[in-house]
Amino acid sequence: MRVLRAAEYKPMPWKNGGGVTTEVAVSPADAGLDDFDWRVSMARVEGSGPFSQFAGIDRTLAVLEGEGVVLDIAGRRQATITPATVPFSFPADVATAAALIGGPITDLNVMTRRGRMVHSVERLVISAPVAIRAEMGTTLVLCLSGEVLVFAAEPVRLGPLDALLDGPNIADIRVEPTQETTLFVIRIGGISGND
Repeated sequence: MRVLRAAEYKPMPWKNGGGVTTEVAVSPADAGLDDFDWRVSMARVEGSGPFSQFAGIDRTLAVLEGEGVVLDIAGRRQATITPATVPFSFPADVATAAALIGGPITDLNVMTRRGRMVHSVERLVISAPVAIRAEMGTTLVLCLSGEVLVFAAEPVRLGPLDALLDGPNIADIRVEPTQETTLFVIRIGGISGND
């Protein structure tokens, strides 16, 4: 189990140079933008424009702050993503353009290498204790707002944008909020025994 504190996340330029992203976690730990198995990051998007492309990568996007964004994917599909919508999954290796709905946003990006890894992203709004089912592979719990006490291997307090990263073969994770809190639960697993 690892606790990831927001103050320790790694800022880095977007792959296309159009902005700055904040890397929450990546595997392998020393991987760059072209050789990761999976990556979780947050980005501040100040203006409309193209998304970076990542060959062989599947991506899920959620809006953490701001009104939202409309994605144009390969000129054939549009998707509106707001803080209230379900996280949206799409291939990261097709041309995708973003149009902001009403000013800058902060988004959450989860990316996995197609054919090797898979992922899911769930938004939970909780005001009472819950048990988060731990799956085979990796589970990352990101606290968006509020504060929670997380019981995994040991009790840990998470504040805004802090995260808990757990590996395979763990028990369920119990989360107790101090007030209504929004969490993102990210599950990442390998395909055909790849973890």
